[in-house]
Amino acid sequence: MAIYQPLFSMNIETLRVYCLRKKGVTESFPFGEDTLVFKVGEKMFLLTSLQNSTSFNAKCDPERAISLREEFEEIRPGYHMSKVHWNTVNMQGRLTDTQLKDLIDHSYQLVFAGLPKKLKESL
Repeated sequence: MAIYQPLFSMNIETLRVYCLRKKGVTESFPFGEDTLVFKVGEKMFLLTSLQNSTSFNAKCDPERAISLREEFEEIRPGYHMSKVHWNTVNMQGRLTDTQLKDLIDHSYQLVFAGLPKKLKESL
């Protein structure tokens, strides 16, 4: 008998651990007790709702954001964010953990790259 194995196992706990393992990352609740925000160098790169923890918002290169939204129904313009620079990503669709991690990595790298050189070196 075949056992169904979902493509994903990422949830709020694994998302949190993955983000916090990145260099210089902090977590906070600047928008209230429901919205968990991850920052590098005091700049947001990812946020998620604790009540609706099946999705997260991540920063994205504008051209890549359009392409991803066209390819995956799980990726939409950022909810309550700049629709140009942010995506809302559903973790419970057909995206694999590898794809989800790639989206998180891309967001982190975009924000990290934009930090002042001195701050990058101190992290």
